[in-house]
Order: sequence, then structure tokens, then C-alpha cells
Amino acid sequence: MDTFLGLSTGIVGALIAVVLVVVVPVFVTRQRRRPTGIGKALDEATPSALDVPSRLSTARGAMGAKIGSLFARGLTQDVWERLEEVLLTADLGLASATAAVDTVRNTNPKDASEAKAALNAELRRTLGEKDRSVAKSRNPSVILVVGVNGVGKTTTIAKLAVRLTEAGATPVLAAADTFRAAADEQLAVWADRVGAEVVRGSEGADPASVAYQGVARAKEAGFDTLIVDTAGRMHSKKNLMQELDKIVRVLEREAGGIDEALLVLDGTAGQNGMAQARAFAKSVDLTGVVLTKMDGSAKGGIAFAVEAELNIPIKFIGLGEGVDDLIAFDPDTYVDALLS
Repeated sequence: MDTFLGLSTGIVGALIAVVLVVVVPVFVTRQRRRPTGIGKALDEATPSALDVPSRLSTARGAMGAKIGSLFARGLTQDVWERLEEVLLTADLGLASATAAVDTVRNTNPKDASEAKAALNAELRRTLGEKDRSVAKSRNPSVILVVGVNGVGKTTTIAKLAVRLTEAGATPVLAAADTFRAAADEQLAVWADRVGAEVVRGSEGADPASVAYQGVARAKEAGFDTLIVDTAGRMHSKKNLMQELDKIVRVLEREAGGIDEALLVLDGTAGQNGMAQARAFAKSVDLTGVVLTKMDGSAKGGIAFAVEAELNIPIKFIGLGEGVDDLIAFDPDTYVDALLS
């Protein structure tokens, strides 16, 4: 009997060891796949944690250093003309640049310090007091993401999924970009990386049908947010824009509407980005813009052009390739960073 009990104890011990060695590591591995990072509310900016000013270094060089050098010469007619040129080359657009210079000049600044303060105030006024939070009024809430190829749309969706998850939401992604080969696979890779589920269709399938399946899956499984990826369509392609119209109609019918329609713009695209924004605004009721690649060669002024001309709020900026590098847009921090 003692021998039997000893043998039984040994078997139980071995089984426990197997559980500890095999099962527990699998559980931990799965836990490690969950998104980590920001730990902030979805609409909360985190400029201090991610040091926005230093990561906008190129944009700062395009505006801040040049403007400081100009004002140091004195506030002459030549300086005011050159200031407009600097703002134009920083992608503010003609209307915004001219208005900014006229307003600053009319404050009759006494020196460079007052001129710079007036410019800061005018640029901040251009951005206004818009609502930059992410709307969530339905269940599931629907976020439609649009933009041309190469702007960082897919990575933006993944970053947004992380922010949503850490804000307590449960997002599911719909890969409605069936136009580009392997686009759904790219989204699936990112989704796996951040721990999100993806609804996929076959290559060449009707994108609107994938959007339909996405709504159905969200309702069936209890996901509270659906993020719909779309083809990186060129804004000049009429048939692709009509396809986008169909996706919008399906989402409005099946989900009751679209909470957010976000346009992703490459911050380095300059005034071409404005052309894209105008075209997409004709097909979709855009609720916000995401500016990507702002840690690269972007000049920064596109934000003012978008908001001044189209009155569409910048909601996020991308400052890198990491999943935590999608930052809620804070106008004060942004303007201060560009002019510092």
C-alpha cells in the first residue's frame, strides 16, 4: 500500500510539473500578446510621456528656427514678406499663411518676442476649439478609415485598436480593402500583433460585403466597436470612390450610421494632402483627420490648412511605427512645438 501511495504521489507530482511547464507558459504567452503601452483614455493627449516637441524636430526646423532668425532681423517690410514665404513652404497654404501674417502684423508688435507670441496665438486660433474626442454613440460604434495608398492607414488602424482596447473598448477590424493583393493579410498581421480579431473576405470580393460581415460579427460576438479598413484608393479614381460610397451606405443601413470617418493623411504630402482631403470630403462626411509620419520630414503646416479650409479636426498624429505612437492631437502642444 505504501508503495502504491508513493507511486501515486509521484504520478500526481509529475502531472503538476507538466502543467506548470507546459500549460502555464502558454497562458503567459497569450497574455503577453495583449496590447500594452499608453494606458490613457482614448481622447487624452500624452505629450509629456512621448516628448512630442523633440519628435517633431523636422517640422520645428521648417518653422521655428527660420521664424526666429527672421524676427531677429527686425520687423521690417522685408521680414513680413519673408515670413509669409516661410509659412507657405511649411505647407500652411496661401490663405492661412496670408491671414496669419496680416493678423500678426496688425497687432503692431514692438519686438521679436511680441511678434512670436502673436503668431503663436494666431496659429492656435486657426486650430480653434474643436471636439477631438472619438465619438462612440452606437453599439457597435463604427469607425471608417479612408486614405490613399502609402499613408500608413493599416498601421494607424492597429494603433487605434490599441488605444481603444486600453480605454476599455472591444474592437473588431473589418478588412474591406479587397482591391489590393494581400491587404487583408497585412491587416491580420497587425491585428495579431495587437490582439484584435479581423473579419476578412476573399481577394476581389465586394468590399461592402466585408463591411456587412463586420457589423454582423460585432453584433454576434458583442464587440462594441467596428473599425473598417478600406482600399487605399486614389482620390482621382471615380469607380473606387463610388465603391466607398457603397460601403458607407451598407454601414449606415446595417449599423445605423458611422460614428467616425477618419481620413489618414501623410504629413509629408504637403498640398497634395489637401487635394486628397477635398476629394474624400465629397464622398464621405469626414469627422476627423489623422496625420501620419510626423516624426519624419513633415513640415507641420498641413494641420492648419486642413482645419482652416475644411473645418475638419485633426484628431491624432502618428509619431513613429510603434503601436503606442498614435498620439491624441493637442493644439497647444503642437503650436508650441512648431514655434519653439
